Amino acid sequence: MPAEVRIVALCDEAGRIVEPGLVATAEAVHRQLRPMLPADYAGRIAAVCASGARLQAALLGDAVAGLALWRIVENTFEGRRLFVDDLVTDEALRGRGVGKALIGWLAETGRRAGCQVLALESGVQRSRAHAFYFREGLTIPSFSFRKKLV
Repeated sequence: MPAEVRIVALCDEAGRIVEPGLVATAEAVHRQLRPMLPADYAGRIAAVCASGARLQAALLGDAVAGLALWRIVENTFEGRRLFVDDLVTDEALRGRGVGKALIGWLAETGRRAGCQVLALESGVQRSRAHAFYFREGLTIPSFSFRKKLV
């Protein structure tokens, strides 16, 4: 992990926001990936964290340079796995090791938690992200399907 990138928790294991100021600062970076997030960003993040997700910010100095929203889940196919809901680096700071630091931190966290796999999904249009994931050793083992219910 590059020395200048620091990974900090924005919510705790109980799902409580512990760094509300950083959550507010992270919003602009998060919206680069998820522009459709509701106006009440802090409320949405609090609800997602309360449901079992964790949010980490990657800091360069005091600036939020990236973030990862993740959770540990169990399934019948892979057993215990660390699933990444959202992973984003500020567009202005890409190429500085932020994404690599986040992936490295997530992988180590997953190993320490007894996970066999780090998994994430990425939109088919995100070719630059896919190239990054391949460089970091991720593979595409399956398709992901959706059916809108509302």
